[in-house]
Amino acid sequence: MIPEHIQKLIPHDADGVIMHGRAAVFEIPVSRLESVAGGLRRDKGCDLKYITVTDDRAESGCFTVWYIFGAPKEHAHIVPFIRLKNTEEFPSLARTMHEAWNDERKIKTFFGLHPVGHPDPRPILLHEEWPKDAYPLRKDFRWDARPDNANGSYHFGRVLGEGIYEIPVGPIHAGIIEPGHFRFSVAGEEIVALEPRLGYTHKGSEKLFETLSVGEAVRLSEKISGDSSFSHSLAFCQALETLSDTAVPKRAAYLRVVYAELERLANHFGDIGAIMIDTGFNFGGAHGARLREIVMRIHERLSGSRFLRGVNVCGGVTKDISDEERKTLSGEIARIAQDFSEVIAVAEESTSLINRLKGTGVLPYEVATLRGVTGVAAKALGIPRDARIDFPYAAYGTLPPNIAVEKDGDVYARFRVRVNEVSASIACILRALQTLPGGSVRGERGQFKKNAVAVSSVEGWRGEILYFVTTDQEGALARVAPRDPSFVNWALLEYAGVGNVVPDFPLINKSFNLSYTGNDL
Repeated sequence: MIPEHIQKLIPHDADGVIMHGRAAVFEIPVSRLESVAGGLRRDKGCDLKYITVTDDRAESGCFTVWYIFGAPKEHAHIVPFIRLKNTEEFPSLARTMHEAWNDERKIKTFFGLHPVGHPDPRPILLHEEWPKDAYPLRKDFRWDARPDNANGSYHFGRVLGEGIYEIPVGPIHAGIIEPGHFRFSVAGEEIVALEPRLGYTHKGSEKLFETLSVGEAVRLSEKISGDSSFSHSLAFCQALETLSDTAVPKRAAYLRVVYAELERLANHFGDIGAIMIDTGFNFGGAHGARLREIVMRIHERLSGSRFLRGVNVCGGVTKDISDEERKTLSGEIARIAQDFSEVIAVAEESTSLINRLKGTGVLPYEVATLRGVTGVAAKALGIPRDARIDFPYAAYGTLPPNIAVEKDGDVYARFRVRVNEVSASIACILRALQTLPGGSVRGERGQFKKNAVAVSSVEGWRGEILYFVTTDQEGALARVAPRDPSFVNWALLEYAGVGNVVPDFPLINKSFNLSYTGNDL
């Protein structure tokens, strides 16, 4: 039975609609793709979240292309799909729906399927040493295969004109940050174009998921982006719970909120401090690092891991919080709130700091909305996208956080979003601890359904983390396709850089603080 509020989003001529949790899944003819996708976005107010593929040739003789739309008002996902039989081509949506741009490039690179009409045929993530005819996410490509090195080439976009010169930065950087290449085209001191190139930390995670047991797969999800270990594993476990109809105890749902907001706190403290230190405001940088360390030590005390690894399992959590610990933690969080407010009060009095942040790295609203901006960058433009509200999970349905938004889209706006999210997270943690219900913290996992689909969204501290997971005809995990928010927002960083000077780029980059490894998978 399809709920009425979801039925109204589905094309009237769609057959065989199946609800998988809160996701409505149905097949459409290839010829109807553009009209259905355009209708969902234009007429129904849905957002294109992700496009991915499953290799179903062994079972049905085809590749299946899945289009995952979010319907925030209905708290649901709408998932039309097309089947490609006797063809490796499908219509590109990239010209009319720019959110599809890199998803389609990735499908071509990893599955060898051609998005007809896509403006940018270059591969993504896999570099020129990788053979052009080796597609690692096809089922007949062995996970441990090592193809021969190729000698291809990659061509960066070029800006021509008198006085234009290029500055290559990376992929190896000073310090301990991960590798990524940035190609600047500059006129005088002004950046006129910027092209990031990533993939240097690609580790084959999507392929590796196909080889692992459920427990090992949960551990792998924690390593997709290490500073988001809890949120990634939560998104994956929620998908597993949908696939197996596993009930999560109420206490576990509340504890997931506590742990998720603690992870958000630690990372926002680190980013707030790092933004300030990149301006030379060492007072703020030192206190941001200090507050982050306080929270990381709380993580370790509660879970045995500074990154909250080993906490999530399908059916709940492994780490409970005792009544004594609950009282201790509530007091610590209240003290952290006071401590943080004093630091920010000092920072906001620094004219030199605020002058460096305001007007720097402005992300154009039109570009951001066309490319599906998420997380802090979206909220800094006044776009209140947040999976905790749009697709309530864990106990967020009864503990909704205040959504922090700004409007100017510059470094200062992203700084203020983080500051306000800290306050919202603290309030959310305290409410969860005060109202923490009794009972168990882990439900028993059921059997996975056969030929099933699950979509799971979690609001990580960078933005929306999405997992698309399927099972095969035996009920085994067949495809695990994570999407970190960095995969969306890296494509926007170049637009925030244009019009600034090169020395401002580290500050702009830090205000996004995107994950290399989360993007590269």
